[in-house]
Amino acid sequence: MAIRWPLLVRRTHKWLALVVGVQVLLWTLTGFYMVVVHIDTIHGDHLVRAPASQPYELAGLAPPSRIVAAAPGASEVRLQRLFDRAVWRAETPDGARLFDARSGAPLPALTEPQVREQARRIYTGDGKIVSVKLLTKSPLEMQARKPPYWQVEFEGWNRPTLYLSPQTGELISRRHALWRVFDFAWMLHIMDYDERTDVNNPLLRVATWSAFAMALTGAWLLIWSFKRRKGKKA
Repeated sequence: MAIRWPLLVRRTHKWLALVVGVQVLLWTLTGFYMVVVHIDTIHGDHLVRAPASQPYELAGLAPPSRIVAAAPGASEVRLQRLFDRAVWRAETPDGARLFDARSGAPLPALTEPQVREQARRIYTGDGKIVSVKLLTKSPLEMQARKPPYWQVEFEGWNRPTLYLSPQTGELISRRHALWRVFDFAWMLHIMDYDERTDVNNPLLRVATWSAFAMALTGAWLLIWSFKRRKGKKA
């Protein structure tokens, strides 16, 4: 029995379209969103102020050797500011630690009032703080970051949220509604519904090759239909 290629290709194209057509539509819509909304907006660069550069008064500071002795295993010690106050920052195997720049005494973790003040310094908007939480479990939007950290949410339609280090008060990340939509769109785009990071997962590969096959069969049918029309006219 001879194979009726046009019928076979048409049925293959139809079933492939039924199976992967929705995903192809999702690729189009999510790709459109990721192109239209500027990446700097997605990153939330407009939500935070750039750190101001201020000179340090080096006279009377505790020597770095004292900080190294107080922070065993420190790989780096550098001078920075916390609330306009000079502090030594030591990078230790257990994370960053701050020390008073003059006395060399270790500084405790930030309190909630200090976190509120620091968040207000960083945030560029005028909205009020509506929530401050010290998280010990990572929320979905911070999967790649290990807690603990402070979550500070401001009022506003886009729910701007800052995440701050409990030890140094530094900005870890920022999130807002457009970023969350982007994250959801990215999940649909790469078809990684768990971690949202694997751009080479089996499901995506199967869908990609199926969509490619759908395109090939569609192109074949288009070419075949033109040849058929020409034959009828002749």
